[in-house]
Amino acid sequence: MTNQTVSKVEGNVLILERVFNAPRELVFQAFSEAEHLKQWWGPRGWTVPVCNIDFRPGGIWHYCMKCEDKNQGDFYGMESWGKGVYKDIVTSEKIGYTDYFSDSEGNISAEMPVTDVIIQFVEFEGKTKLINTSTYVSAEALQTVLDMGMEQGINETWDRLEEHLQNV
Repeated sequence: MTNQTVSKVEGNVLILERVFNAPRELVFQAFSEAEHLKQWWGPRGWTVPVCNIDFRPGGIWHYCMKCEDKNQGDFYGMESWGKGVYKDIVTSEKIGYTDYFSDSEGNISAEMPVTDVIIQFVEFEGKTKLINTSTYVSAEALQTVLDMGMEQGINETWDRLEEHLQNV
């Protein structure tokens, strides 16, 4: 990979930054269109068999990640459902949404942390700097997702995004 993700924790906020060698409009499309997301969303060995997007403020993104890699042991066959509710969209510049763990029907899990996410797409030396700011209700809620391996998952996901952007 040409670039690594930089992460920083500030209390209940996780900030992730990475530069992608692609135009800002294309990186934005990769986050806003199901056809793109299905190609790269999730860690290595996981697919996105369900990806429904109503990309507008108030719209819903409901998706399923499924582990297809037998080498991942107990994770093999596991499904992880998520639901995003879009709040703020500025084409090619910003996506704001609330991210929930959910079930296949879109019912939100009360036991899992909720994340308010702002993704910024910044032109940077002919490339795109992605700044993902995730805010949790508490530092403990953030620690819960970190303990689940979220940082490794994000790194692998963004590696897959980098590969996808080079192939479109």
